[in-house]
Amino acid sequence: MEFNHTSVLLRETVDSVVTNPKGIYVDCTLGGAGHAHAVGEMLDPEGMIIGLDQDEDALSVARQRLSDLTCQVLTIPTNFSNLKEALHNEGIYEVDGFIFDLGVSSYQLDTPERGFSYMNDGPLDMRMDKDAPLTAEEVVNEYDADALLQIIRDYGEERWAKRIVEFIINARQEKRITTTGELVRIIKQAIPAKARQDGPHPAKRTFQAIRIEVNRELAILHDSFVDAVSMLKPKGKIGVITFHSLEDRITKQTFKELSTACICPPELPMCVCNHKAVVKAKNKAIEPSAGEIEVNPRARSAKLRVAVKL
Repeated sequence: MEFNHTSVLLRETVDSVVTNPKGIYVDCTLGGAGHAHAVGEMLDPEGMIIGLDQDEDALSVARQRLSDLTCQVLTIPTNFSNLKEALHNEGIYEVDGFIFDLGVSSYQLDTPERGFSYMNDGPLDMRMDKDAPLTAEEVVNEYDADALLQIIRDYGEERWAKRIVEFIINARQEKRITTTGELVRIIKQAIPAKARQDGPHPAKRTFQAIRIEVNRELAILHDSFVDAVSMLKPKGKIGVITFHSLEDRITKQTFKELSTACICPPELPMCVCNHKAVVKAKNKAIEPSAGEIEVNPRARSAKLRVAVKL
């Protein structure tokens, strides 16, 4: 199996999160194991790197790539929304660091049969967990117009969302839309030619939106970050790499919430929430260098945010 993926902000992430060579570190989005392997190289034999991933293809490759490490290695087939339960099941209750890389892997994008790519024709799938029930085909063909509009407008931040939905509804009345190529053609027909001349691929935002819906990518972020922080040891760190504004906004807001002592409404004369700050977050996100972007254009929109447990 050819699983190619270039880890984004690799050294920045690992150097920001790893502080204890004997510690336990969790890569919540194992993928091709780039970040996990770099973490493992920094650990002593008694240290441990744990990788979570719901994609069995990724897990199979990652296990091979991590086999040369001298530290302890554990891989768990699960979505990171289950991280707390998954780690507790392994007898692990405290962790020195967590890494989340929220991007889709290059392997997933470049494998047509996975249905993530608007550049290659394939089935409308987009499931990171190939056993999950909801597919992109179901979203495109069975969601009503209002639901599709909300997804493409909010998750894709697509200015032509209403027109794209109209074209999808009309097309699926003629025949079921089953391939990525068919959907790309519909989107291109919906977006005026002049608007397609500049900027990213015309289908990029719509595909992003549908992928987010299929995999519940945004819905699980806040609680997963909270669960991860609850398991961090004092001075342990969490690093989150995002690739679009919606992910980054949730990450930033969650870190702000967890680093704020009082979350009472401002009109209250005194604090009644008893909320305590549990992390200190860096104010500024770390972004890729020009050199990294030149080598890996997919890194262009990446941001790394880091917080440390108090």
